[in-house]
Amino acid sequence: MKRVVSLVPSLTEAVAETLPGALVGATDWCAHPGDLDVVRIGGTKNPKVERIAELAPDLVIANEEENRVPDLDALRAAGLEVLVTEVRTVPAAFTELARVLEACGAPERPGWLREAEAVWGALPEPGERRTAVVPIWRRPWMVVGRDTFAGDVLARLGVDHLHAGHAERYPRIPLDELRAAAPDLVVLPDEPYRFTADDGPEAFPGPACALVSGRYLTWYGPSLARAPRVLGEALRAAHR
Repeated sequence: MKRVVSLVPSLTEAVAETLPGALVGATDWCAHPGDLDVVRIGGTKNPKVERIAELAPDLVIANEEENRVPDLDALRAAGLEVLVTEVRTVPAAFTELARVLEACGAPERPGWLREAEAVWGALPEPGERRTAVVPIWRRPWMVVGRDTFAGDVLARLGVDHLHAGHAERYPRIPLDELRAAAPDLVVLPDEPYRFTADDGPEAFPGPACALVSGRYLTWYGPSLARAPRVLGEALRAAHR
């Protein structure tokens, strides 16, 4: 079995679920599975390169959005093989997950991945479409922009976010502009910023606000199989 270090929480969960024992290191933000017992190697944006090299992994798995190029270059310079994923749509998530798991030594597509593909493949066309803004941070306000996995997830559930055509993927937008956009819905995930019922909805007095799990909105791994149902319920609840 290959020794793997993961720099991405989603990929950590995917590898741990598929190949127990393969992971020897993961970031401080890798919270799933909850009983994961591996060496912690810092954050996604500031991994401890020397510590990772000391673990002598066969493979380091990363993501072009979550990890910084200088860190990945430093790992390669240390003689480590680094596999970098790019996930901006649901179909790309399936493709990249299969590629990562194969590189880690999985003999075949795991059951959870086949289930997730089937669930998303059978998703009916939404009966109605709503517009939304999707903040991911406040102070300053930042929202989901172009070419994002979260944006594609929401689009497949009938929610078209209003910054899909923005030049930036995660633009900073002043609050008054977000309000002036007059969305049908404001989608507030609990990560990376932890929006709650008492922190977020008060900034948008007009539209309905949907508090959603960031894990189901932005993670690509075993959670994908449940994401349509969990997110769908949260979006429908905000419609009432």
